Amino acid sequence: MAYQHLKGTGVALVTPFQANGAVDYPALENLITHVIKGGVDFVVALGTTAETPTLSTKEKQEVLAAVVKACDGKLPVVCGLGGNNTEELLAQLREFDLHGVDAILSVTPYYNKPSQEGLYQHYKAVANATNKPIILYNVPGRTGCNILPATVIRLANDFKNIIAIKEASGNLVQCMELIQNKPDNFTVLSGDDNLAVAQMAIGMEGIISVAANCFTKEMTDVINLAIVGKFDKARKTFYKILPGIDLLFAEGNPAGVKNVLAQMGICEQHLRLPLVPVSEPTANKIAEFMKAM
Repeated sequence: MAYQHLKGTGVALVTPFQANGAVDYPALENLITHVIKGGVDFVVALGTTAETPTLSTKEKQEVLAAVVKACDGKLPVVCGLGGNNTEELLAQLREFDLHGVDAILSVTPYYNKPSQEGLYQHYKAVANATNKPIILYNVPGRTGCNILPATVIRLANDFKNIIAIKEASGNLVQCMELIQNKPDNFTVLSGDDNLAVAQMAIGMEGIISVAANCFTKEMTDVINLAIVGKFDKARKTFYKILPGIDLLFAEGNPAGVKNVLAQMGICEQHLRLPLVPVSEPTANKIAEFMKAM
């Protein structure tokens, strides 16, 4: 199965918080309404952008349930479930209520730096533990671990439910090697907002985007234009928002995104430690960019 509904523009949702640190569920619903109106093709709950490491297990389950309910079948829902303790991850797959979840996004094990064989065995265990489609997530800048194309292709060939990868290595040579040699029914999605047009040009079929939380219509327009080969028009829109994308990540993710969402009235910019709001100089630059847009 090609899982066409998990191509195009996916958005890695932030988790809004109240001033007291509690999850702000009405704001989460506002955000989902916003991205649906903006034209995204699917949403990702409990990804890196969701500040998931700071959520308790109960909060994770409640956030996921809230996202599924708010989407109400209008969009596919992908749930982030990953970790560097394979047995614990398998337990989460057994314990989480995944009704209404269309696929799992599973980041490579971080910090303990497994070998390529270790990565294969980790994902083999995950694939055998669930019938849900699995999207691998490669982000070595955060995890200290890079899953190489040969390992991805081996996994894609060996397990029918490993259907895609969110590739955020930023290494275009590695990306091209993967795209060139992958099975036909395996999808490669961009995980780097600032490389979206370039990565679509070399053969990726969509993106899981941070910027689509706030620059929603612009990002979906860029990806939709790139899908049909209209790269001249895609570039025009992309270059307009590229300075804003850079500002989103200037002081870490999702601090910049929450600043923009606060300016848009969608949620407040509260974060959980160790993350903090952007500094005043960066906030001023973001405000100037938003005014110019």
